[in-house]
Amino acid sequence: MTLIKICGITSAQDALEIAGLRVDMIGLVFAESSRRVSSETASEITAALRALDSCPAVAGVFVNEDPQTINKIAQECRLDIVQLSGDESWDSCREIAYPVIMAVHITPSMQAGDIIEHIKQGMEQAKRPLLCLLDSREGHKYGGTGRSFSREIAGEVSAAFPVIIAGGLSPENVGGLVGRVRPLGVDVSSGVETGGRKDMAKIRSLIKIVRSLEDPTDMSRDFIEKYLLKGEQNVTR
Repeated sequence: MTLIKICGITSAQDALEIAGLRVDMIGLVFAESSRRVSSETASEITAALRALDSCPAVAGVFVNEDPQTINKIAQECRLDIVQLSGDESWDSCREIAYPVIMAVHITPSMQAGDIIEHIKQGMEQAKRPLLCLLDSREGHKYGGTGRSFSREIAGEVSAAFPVIIAGGLSPENVGGLVGRVRPLGVDVSSGVETGGRKDMAKIRSLIKIVRSLEDPTDMSRDFIEKYLLKGEQNVTR
């Protein structure tokens, strides 16, 4: 199955409603953003989710934050995963005491081969299990721009590494991406919002489209559980 991550959740009410739609992961933004949450709000969200019989994994999104601060917030807020979405070095991943998603920012000048080599070298430096998230880069904005990048590049990189694709995804275009690229997962934020707030009708539509295109033999969820959350390295998708 294709991992679905809904990012930029700002309330326990939205988190619970989204959890009921059976997404795999939600993202809480701790960096400068219109969707930024305080540690108090994040703790309220995770507490509400933990009361469920089954809940999505919770990722905290950080940008150029000190690793010790990240670990402290992750522990206090009961996060499952840390997403590094700034200019963090791959070496710094080793200082994070939680599973890591590393954002790789794609600019128009980048070629697929360069990105693949960058990820390969980065993973060698990190020396730990992690996943990469491909997102667009616009000026000083680290993701959440609503802008997409070349789907041809996304396809080439996804064929080389299991990656999550972000950047400009919505119910209108996610089907084309999943059908063509077959990524490990998709990460959506502004594309399922109306007036700056999460739109449950759009989220339902996106989930329905993604699930309809899934390959029943794809073990992406099993890969996430074993590789990312449990740190098992000899796992194939």
